[in-house]
Amino acid sequence: MITNNKMTIGGLTSVSGPYIRARWSSFASKCSQHCVLLIEFGNVSKVYDWLPSDIKVPYYRKVLSKQPAETLSNFQLILLLIQELNKSKPNLLVLNGYSMPATLSALIWSLWHQKPAILLSASKEDDAPRNWWNETIKRWILKGYKAALVGGKPQKKYLIKLGMNPECIFTGYNVVGNEEFHPNKIKSLSNPHRKPYFLAVNRFVAKKNLSKLISSYAIYRQTAGVNAWDLVLCGDGKLRPQIEQQISELDLKDFVRLPGFLQQDDLLPYFAHAKCFIHASIQEQWGLVVNEAMAAGLPVLVSKRCGCYEDLIIENVNGFGFDPENSQQLSQLMLKISSGEVKLEKMSQASLEHIQKFSPDYFAEGLIQAVEYAFLNS
Repeated sequence: MITNNKMTIGGLTSVSGPYIRARWSSFASKCSQHCVLLIEFGNVSKVYDWLPSDIKVPYYRKVLSKQPAETLSNFQLILLLIQELNKSKPNLLVLNGYSMPATLSALIWSLWHQKPAILLSASKEDDAPRNWWNETIKRWILKGYKAALVGGKPQKKYLIKLGMNPECIFTGYNVVGNEEFHPNKIKSLSNPHRKPYFLAVNRFVAKKNLSKLISSYAIYRQTAGVNAWDLVLCGDGKLRPQIEQQISELDLKDFVRLPGFLQQDDLLPYFAHAKCFIHASIQEQWGLVVNEAMAAGLPVLVSKRCGCYEDLIIENVNGFGFDPENSQQLSQLMLKISSGEVKLEKMSQASLEHIQKFSPDYFAEGLIQAVEYAFLNS
């Protein structure tokens, strides 16, 4: 329970994973004049299999349920959330998105109690098909927020198109704990795959476009021959049987490895020894695994539909973008990367240098600006 006389900034999250802890720890450390409370809907998640963590953090935590948040009904979650808001009485709320019923109930609470609210948003205009009535509802909802913190350029453009004042939109939302992936920290880890390999980390769901990635890899392997690198696909999900079948049908079982879902510490050896990272999604608000790969000093091949592409990828410097529907284009980029045509060490260093701009401190500084703006304009 919060007992001091500081102003309380309350944040919402479905579950607390490594990204969340890194962001909010930096914010709380830089915002010590306020009390920071993070309200977590569940202790674990059915979507992201992060283990519950008791790591000490510099902010208050309130976990509404020991069950996965996805197993609670909207009524149960809203009831628990409103009870906690009435108890902790935050002076400002930081809300993740604008579509979940629980988030909307928190926004209504903030308006009813005349407390400013800040939106955290990773959405960009082309994430999904848009229709006028849905966009009209969003415009109306956004009027309830005093400020917003977004991932980068395309996310900011989208909120401006929805009617938000550019002056109240700040950047820095989509970051990870870069230091956890730094090459100096992970290169000594044992190599889990002795051959050179491309790495991808995804949930095995349709939008991650893994079938097209595997098809592209098959074309690449035919061209590169004995000099081809292997492919490691970390992750799991409902499409695993189909993916395994495709790998078998293309006679790639000796070259494509599926380690399954891995916790962050277990992923680090794969980041440490990969030659290049690939993210092939056909729909992606941002793509935080790209942050992780760059923080590990990897060249990156990233779908141009990923929300991070415009901010994180510098063409022919730290990697390349590609059309996720074009297998030939991706296979040619894989060949380019593995053939010695590009200087991998130079690309690796460029990735490592560029991602330092997208750190938890960047999140903290952006959110502090948003908080100051919201209080000033309330």
